[in-house]
Amino acid sequence: MIHLDIRNQSKIKRLISRGRLEKLAEKICAGEGVRKEAELSLLFCDDSFIKELNAQYRNRDEATDVLSFVQEKTGKEPYTILGDIVISLETVERYCGGDRDAMRTETLLLFCHGLLHLLGYEHGNEADKIKMQMKQAHYLDLKLENVWH
Repeated sequence: MIHLDIRNQSKIKRLISRGRLEKLAEKICAGEGVRKEAELSLLFCDDSFIKELNAQYRNRDEATDVLSFVQEKTGKEPYTILGDIVISLETVERYCGGDRDAMRTETLLLFCHGLLHLLGYEHGNEADKIKMQMKQAHYLDLKLENVWH
């Protein structure tokens, strides 16, 4: 079972349901072998907030669409703490031209991407990028060309 803590600090509201995000998280975690209860948090924000995080943690002074932060394990938790995902809905809105259906699809893609990072996937080289793309396509039931931009 996945415990998903969602906060929305973005000006964009009611874009995607908790149920869709929980269902996707359950599917990904089950597929990736997470065998005990897990917790993750999701923060929806605007560009100014994610830009600050990107500058602080990645030395990039620009807004981005998604960031993931793996949490350190203490070994005392009765469940697995996966980490935090931060998505800028302002970036999503701009990328999708304000089309709310496209924004929902993009948000699910970014959530999937962020969760895969929390589970250890990276895309620093071409082989890892293709592996991550294939995972996203599988979990989102999309064609490979629709999972990376």
